[in-house]
Amino acid sequence: MEFRKETFKTQSSDGKHTLSGKVYIPEGKTRGFFHVVHGMAEHIERYDAFMGRMASEGWICFGYNHLGHKDTALDDSELGFIADKDGDVLLVDDVKNYYEAVKKEYSDESDSSLPYVLMGHSMGSFVVRLAAERTVSPDKLIIMGTGGKNPLASAGLMLIAIIKLFCGGKHVSKLVDNMAFGAYNKRFEGDTDKDPSLWLTNDADIRNAYYEDKYCGFKFTVSAMGNLIKMIKDCNRAAWYKNIPRDMSVLLVSGADDPVGNYSAGVREVESLLRAEGSDVECIIYEGARHEILNDISCERVTEDIISFSNK
Repeated sequence: MEFRKETFKTQSSDGKHTLSGKVYIPEGKTRGFFHVVHGMAEHIERYDAFMGRMASEGWICFGYNHLGHKDTALDDSELGFIADKDGDVLLVDDVKNYYEAVKKEYSDESDSSLPYVLMGHSMGSFVVRLAAERTVSPDKLIIMGTGGKNPLASAGLMLIAIIKLFCGGKHVSKLVDNMAFGAYNKRFEGDTDKDPSLWLTNDADIRNAYYEDKYCGFKFTVSAMGNLIKMIKDCNRAAWYKNIPRDMSVLLVSGADDPVGNYSAGVREVESLLRAEGSDVECIIYEGARHEILNDISCERVTEDIISFSNK
């Protein structure tokens, strides 16, 4: 099916920034709304091929750049900084803001009762997990590249609070960054000085494009790292599993070699706890794939599995 692509902007929940994103509109019969929430230190344009494919399947597919990312940031000095206060809450609230704005804008081209599928990758997976609990009611939730409970989360938040006290929230801490991501390359062979993010994908060309893109791979400030850790902690608490609507179908997708999901153990943990609470959940692990399963050897299989899950 043919589709067209448009830039679409709406105000962030912080009242200061404009969420800048893309909407892919099918020319034929519309199946529903498909919302993509991107990960940390990247941008929505990296999902262009996938979003175009979803539009060709009949979905109004859309997504925006988070606060502190690409053109939602007022300028490059804001890259990696979310907010002075409650940045994690703002990230979650923006899911609702953008969805409702897209739905209103394109209501003449679709039926407002059409299904809503929400998908988040990596940091975006934690955002959508909390959004599905707090702010929106998707019919289906796709959780990509997520992780389970982190026993060091509370200690990390305490460390960040101390660093913020002395250095401010916009400080970039090598210590915090190394604690969070320093072990991610351990299982992969390669020169990490020249190729520092081997854990992202098997595809060296995609890694190189990531390094060359100034809107990817930038460091998070300590306040933004705190926002991330807070979200990871909040969406892995017992109450989250209990609060997730039982009538919402959930698909978990992850690479078997993804360190964010503890090499699938953390993803299986999320699956098990959701299932124990009676959720309708499916989990697919892609052997040989790393963190960015839409940019890895698994790309076609992941896309087809998401289409199958969304269309049924």
